[in-house]
Amino acid sequence: MLIVTSNKIPGHRIDAVFGEVMGLTVRSRDLGSQMIAGFRSLGGGELPEMTKALYESRQEVMARMVNEAQQRGANAIVAMRFDTSEMGGNWTEVCAYGTAVFAIPLAEGEPGATGQSIYLTSTAAQQPEQSTTSPAPQEHTAPPEI
Repeated sequence: MLIVTSNKIPGHRIDAVFGEVMGLTVRSRDLGSQMIAGFRSLGGGELPEMTKALYESRQEVMARMVNEAQQRGANAIVAMRFDTSEMGGNWTEVCAYGTAVFAIPLAEGEPGATGQSIYLTSTAAQQPEQSTTSPAPQEHTAPPEI
C-alpha cells in the first residue's frame, strides 16, 4: 500500500476515490513506565518507554487504516496524517487518517510520468510473460464406454 502525506502521488493518476479511512487506538499509560519516565524527565533527554509506546501505537493505527483502505478496494492512501491527544490524565488517543484511492502509475511518454512510475509500468507489463501461475484445472470426465 502506497501511503503519502501529499494530496497527489507523483507519476500516478488517481482513478478512484473511496473516501476517508482511519485507524484509531486509545492506550492507557503503564503506571510503572510512567513513573520511570517521570524520574528520567528530571534529567532531560528522551523517554524511551514513552517513545516505544507511541511508536507501537502509530504502527497499530497505520495497520488499521491500511486494512480499511484495502477492504474498500484502494491501493494507496493520500493526505495521510497522524493525530494524537490526551484523554483524561492517563489515556492517549492516536489516530491515523487519510483518503483511500486507487492510483495508476503513468507509463513512459505519458505527461507527468516519473522514473518510478515508468519502472512500475514496465515491470507490470513483463509479468504476464514471466507468470508462474499454474494452468486452470481441467474438468475431469469419465472415459467413454466401449
